[in-house]
Amino acid sequence: MIRIAICDDDAECLDATKRMLAKWSAVNDVPAEICCFDNGDALLAKSTTDKMDIIFLDIVMPLLNGLDTAREMRERDKTSNIIFLTSSPEFALESYSIKAKGYIVKPIKYEQLSEALEDCSAALREEPKNLLLKSACGYQKIYLRDICYLEAQNKQVILFLHSGKSIMIPEPLYSFENKLLVQDGFFKCHRSYIVYMPNINSFTSNEISMQSGCRIPIARGLGNKFQEAYFLF
Repeated sequence: MIRIAICDDDAECLDATKRMLAKWSAVNDVPAEICCFDNGDALLAKSTTDKMDIIFLDIVMPLLNGLDTAREMRERDKTSNIIFLTSSPEFALESYSIKAKGYIVKPIKYEQLSEALEDCSAALREEPKNLLLKSACGYQKIYLRDICYLEAQNKQVILFLHSGKSIMIPEPLYSFENKLLVQDGFFKCHRSYIVYMPNINSFTSNEISMQSGCRIPIARGLGNKFQEAYFLF
Protein backbone atom coordinates (compact mmCIF):
# COMPACT_ATOMS: atom_id res chain seq x y z
CA MET A 1 0.00 0.00 0.00
CA ILE A 2 1.21 3.49 -0.91
CA ARG A 3 0.92 6.13 1.81
CA ILE A 4 0.04 9.53 0.34
CA ALA A 5 -0.14 12.83 2.23
CA ILE A 6 -1.83 16.03 1.06
CA CYS A 7 -1.02 19.27 2.86
CA ASP A 8 -3.01 22.34 1.80
CA ASP A 9 -4.65 25.09 3.85
CA ASP A 10 -7.36 25.52 1.19
CA ALA A 11 -10.11 23.09 2.26
CA GLU A 12 -11.72 23.03 -1.19
CA CYS A 13 -8.43 22.25 -2.93
CA LEU A 14 -7.57 19.66 -0.28
CA ASP A 15 -10.87 17.84 -0.86
CA ALA A 16 -10.57 18.01 -4.66
CA THR A 17 -7.03 16.62 -4.57
CA LYS A 18 -8.11 13.81 -2.25
CA ARG A 19 -10.93 12.84 -4.64
CA MET A 20 -8.54 12.77 -7.60
CA LEU A 21 -6.06 10.63 -5.66
CA ALA A 22 -8.83 8.20 -4.71
CA LYS A 23 -9.88 8.01 -8.38
CA TRP A 24 -6.31 7.28 -9.48
CA SER A 25 -6.01 4.58 -6.80
CA ALA A 26 -9.22 2.88 -8.00
CA VAL A 27 -8.51 3.20 -11.75
CA ASN A 28 -4.98 1.81 -11.42
CA ASP A 29 -5.84 -0.78 -8.74
CA VAL A 30 -3.15 0.62 -6.45
CA PRO A 31 -4.14 0.49 -2.75
CA ALA A 32 -3.47 3.86 -1.16
CA GLU A 33 -3.84 5.36 2.29
CA ILE A 34 -4.54 9.07 1.90
CA CYS A 35 -3.83 11.40 4.85
CA CYS A 36 -4.93 15.05 4.78
CA PHE A 37 -3.36 17.99 6.62
CA ASP A 38 -4.22 21.69 6.56
CA ASN A 39 -0.84 22.91 7.86
CA GLY A 40 2.83 21.98 7.72
CA ASP A 41 3.22 21.43 11.45
CA ALA A 42 0.55 18.72 11.44
CA LEU A 43 2.25 16.95 8.53
CA LEU A 44 5.64 17.07 10.27
CA ALA A 45 4.15 15.73 13.50
CA LYS A 46 2.59 12.78 11.65
CA SER A 47 5.74 12.03 9.66
CA THR A 48 7.71 11.61 12.89
CA THR A 49 5.97 8.28 13.47
CA ASP A 50 4.58 7.37 10.04
CA LYS A 51 6.59 7.47 6.83
CA MET A 52 4.81 8.94 3.80
CA ASP A 53 5.74 7.62 0.36
CA ILE A 54 4.32 10.55 -1.63
CA ILE A 55 3.59 14.06 -0.34
CA PHE A 56 1.53 16.68 -2.20
CA LEU A 57 2.50 19.94 -0.53
CA ASP A 58 1.01 23.40 -1.04
CA ILE A 59 3.69 26.10 -1.02
CA VAL A 60 1.76 29.19 0.08
CA MET A 61 0.43 28.48 3.58
CA PRO A 62 0.28 30.61 6.74
CA LEU A 63 2.79 30.09 9.54
CA LEU A 64 5.01 27.30 8.16
CA ASN A 65 4.99 27.48 4.36
CA GLY A 66 5.43 24.51 2.06
CA LEU A 67 9.08 25.15 1.23
CA ASP A 68 10.09 25.34 4.90
CA THR A 69 7.98 22.26 5.65
CA ALA A 70 9.76 20.39 2.86
CA ARG A 71 13.19 21.43 4.11
CA GLU A 72 12.39 20.07 7.56
CA MET A 73 10.96 16.91 5.99
CA ARG A 74 14.20 16.42 4.06
CA GLU A 75 16.21 16.60 7.29
CA ARG A 76 14.14 13.71 8.63
CA ASP A 77 13.49 11.72 5.48
CA LYS A 78 15.53 11.99 2.29
CA THR A 79 13.50 9.37 0.39
CA SER A 80 9.87 10.60 0.35
CA ASN A 81 8.58 11.87 -3.00
CA ILE A 82 7.56 15.53 -2.57
CA ILE A 83 5.34 17.19 -5.19
CA PHE A 84 4.64 20.88 -4.74
CA LEU A 85 1.24 22.43 -5.43
CA THR A 86 0.98 26.19 -5.99
CA SER A 87 -1.00 28.85 -7.80
CA SER A 88 2.21 30.51 -9.04
CA PRO A 89 5.21 29.11 -10.97
CA GLU A 90 7.62 31.55 -9.30
CA PHE A 91 8.75 28.99 -6.70
CA ALA A 92 9.71 26.30 -9.23
CA LEU A 93 13.49 26.82 -9.08
CA GLU A 94 13.57 26.85 -5.28
CA SER A 95 11.39 23.74 -5.09
CA TYR A 96 13.85 21.69 -7.13
CA SER A 97 16.69 22.69 -4.82
CA ILE A 98 14.81 20.67 -2.19
CA LYS A 99 14.89 17.69 -4.58
CA ALA A 100 11.16 17.76 -5.22
CA LYS A 101 9.78 15.06 -7.47
CA GLY A 102 7.41 17.44 -9.22
CA TYR A 103 5.69 20.82 -9.33
CA ILE A 104 2.01 21.29 -10.24
CA VAL A 105 0.47 24.71 -10.82
CA LYS A 106 -3.13 25.12 -9.62
CA PRO A 107 -5.87 24.56 -10.61
CA ILE A 108 -4.82 20.93 -10.48
CA LYS A 109 -5.89 18.69 -13.35
CA TYR A 110 -6.37 14.95 -12.96
CA GLU A 111 -3.97 14.26 -15.85
CA GLN A 112 -1.16 16.17 -14.11
CA LEU A 113 -1.78 14.40 -10.84
CA SER A 114 -1.91 11.01 -12.56
CA GLU A 115 1.39 11.60 -14.36
CA ALA A 116 3.11 12.59 -11.11
CA LEU A 117 1.70 9.54 -9.33
CA GLU A 118 2.85 7.21 -12.12
CA ASP A 119 6.41 8.54 -11.84
CA CYS A 120 6.45 8.15 -8.06
CA SER A 121 4.79 4.74 -7.93
CA ALA A 122 7.18 3.39 -10.59
CA ALA A 123 10.11 4.37 -8.38
CA LEU A 124 8.42 2.82 -5.35
CA ARG A 125 7.89 -0.47 -7.21
CA GLU A 126 11.62 -0.90 -7.71
CA GLU A 127 12.99 -3.46 -5.27
CA PRO A 128 14.63 -1.53 -2.42
CA LYS A 129 18.05 -2.56 -1.18
CA ASN A 130 17.78 -5.22 1.49
CA LEU A 131 19.58 -7.72 3.68
CA LEU A 132 18.69 -11.39 4.13
CA LEU A 133 19.43 -12.10 7.78
CA LYS A 134 19.10 -15.16 9.99
CA SER A 135 17.40 -14.59 13.33
CA ALA A 136 15.72 -16.83 15.90
CA CYS A 137 12.61 -16.73 13.69
CA GLY A 138 14.49 -17.94 10.59
CA TYR A 139 15.65 -15.95 7.58
CA GLN A 140 14.15 -12.49 7.18
CA LYS A 141 14.43 -9.93 4.41
CA ILE A 142 15.06 -6.50 5.93
CA TYR A 143 14.85 -3.40 3.74
CA LEU A 144 17.68 -0.97 4.50
CA ARG A 145 15.27 1.97 4.55
CA ASP A 146 13.34 0.32 7.42
CA ILE A 147 16.37 0.21 9.74
CA CYS A 148 16.62 2.92 12.39
CA TYR A 149 19.89 1.82 13.97
CA LEU A 150 21.91 -1.23 15.05
CA GLU A 151 23.24 -1.83 18.54
CA ALA A 152 25.86 -4.38 19.60
CA GLN A 153 24.97 -6.40 22.69
CA ASN A 154 26.94 -9.39 23.98
CA LYS A 155 28.45 -10.38 20.60
CA GLN A 156 25.05 -10.05 18.96
CA VAL A 157 23.33 -7.21 17.13
CA ILE A 158 19.87 -5.78 17.67
CA LEU A 159 18.30 -4.15 14.62
CA PHE A 160 15.87 -1.44 15.68
CA LEU A 161 13.37 -0.78 12.90
CA HIS A 162 11.53 2.41 12.02
CA SER A 163 8.26 0.61 12.84
CA GLY A 164 9.33 0.21 16.48
CA LYS A 165 10.10 -3.51 16.17
CA SER A 166 13.52 -5.00 16.94
CA ILE A 167 15.29 -8.12 15.67
CA MET A 168 18.15 -9.97 17.37
CA ILE A 169 20.84 -11.19 14.96
CA PRO A 170 23.53 -13.62 16.23
CA GLU A 171 26.41 -11.82 14.51
CA PRO A 172 28.96 -9.24 15.73
CA LEU A 173 28.50 -5.63 14.69
CA TYR A 174 31.64 -5.60 12.53
CA SER A 175 30.02 -8.17 10.21
CA PHE A 176 27.57 -5.44 9.13
CA GLU A 177 30.17 -2.80 8.34
CA ASN A 178 30.72 -4.00 4.76
CA LYS A 179 26.99 -4.57 4.23
CA LEU A 180 25.78 -1.19 5.43
CA LEU A 181 27.73 1.44 3.54
CA VAL A 182 27.91 5.21 3.95
CA GLN A 183 26.59 5.71 0.40
CA ASP A 184 23.45 3.82 1.45
CA GLY A 185 22.98 6.14 4.40
CA PHE A 186 24.66 4.23 7.23
CA PHE A 187 27.36 5.45 9.58
CA LYS A 188 29.17 3.75 12.47
CA CYS A 189 29.16 6.54 15.02
CA HIS A 190 30.33 4.43 17.98
CA ARG A 191 31.88 1.01 18.52
CA SER A 192 28.43 -0.26 19.55
CA TYR A 193 26.20 1.59 17.08
CA ILE A 194 25.50 1.99 13.38
CA VAL A 195 22.80 4.53 12.49
CA TYR A 196 20.70 5.01 9.36
CA MET A 197 21.04 8.71 8.60
CA PRO A 198 17.63 9.31 6.92
CA ASN A 199 15.97 8.29 10.20
CA ILE A 200 17.89 10.86 12.26
CA ASN A 201 15.83 13.66 13.82
CA SER A 202 18.66 15.88 15.10
CA PHE A 203 22.22 15.70 16.42
CA THR A 204 24.87 17.52 18.41
CA SER A 205 28.63 17.06 18.41
CA ASN A 206 28.37 14.02 20.70
CA GLU A 207 24.84 12.63 20.38
CA ILE A 208 22.28 11.65 17.77
CA SER A 209 18.53 11.82 18.32
CA MET A 210 16.62 9.34 16.16
CA GLN A 211 13.07 9.90 14.93
CA SER A 212 11.97 7.16 17.34
CA GLY A 213 13.20 9.31 20.24
CA CYS A 214 16.23 7.12 21.02
CA ARG A 215 19.53 8.86 21.68
CA ILE A 216 22.74 7.40 20.26
CA PRO A 217 26.22 8.47 21.39
CA ILE A 218 28.84 9.71 18.94
CA ALA A 219 32.30 8.47 19.88
CA ARG A 220 34.96 11.05 20.66
CA GLY A 221 36.79 11.99 17.48
CA LEU A 222 33.96 10.97 15.13
CA GLY A 223 31.82 14.11 15.40
CA ASN A 224 33.29 15.89 12.37
CA LYS A 225 33.36 12.73 10.24
CA PHE A 226 29.73 12.03 11.07
CA GLN A 227 28.62 15.56 10.19
CA GLU A 228 30.52 15.41 6.91
CA ALA A 229 28.91 12.07 6.02
CA TYR A 230 25.45 13.32 6.99
CA PHE A 231 25.57 16.49 4.92
CA LEU A 232 27.11 14.74 1.91
CA PHE A 233 24.49 11.98 1.90
